[in-house]
Amino acid sequence: VQFVESGGGLVQPGGSLRLSCAASGFTFSNHVMTWHRQAPGKERELVATISTDGVRTFYADSVKGRFTITRDNTKNTVYLQMNNLKPVDTAVYYCASPGLAYWGQGTQVSVSS
Repeated sequence: VQFVESGGGLVQPGGSLRLSCAASGFTFSNHVMTWHRQAPGKERELVATISTDGVRTFYADSVKGRFTITRDNTKNTVYLQMNNLKPVDTAVYYCASPGLAYWGQGTQVSVSS
């Protein structure tokens, strides 16, 4: 199992980023996918979840209305569109799947003026 996150970077408050996570080593279309983040000095937290067919989604209250999780089962990839970014969104972002005890290297998102 492997997760490779990309798309992070430095952005000003109010800006946008689109994260990607390429998954391999398991049947992607059969698995719920999640995005998590870990800010400096804080525990890792769940940001968003998407069902196997992409129809059902869940968001943490802190990102609801600003972030959108999607997936492309033909590309074994899950995405996180992040709009109206705030400094509190600064963190390393990871994708994962419940029941699979693997984490990628993450991608750093920094929001600062």
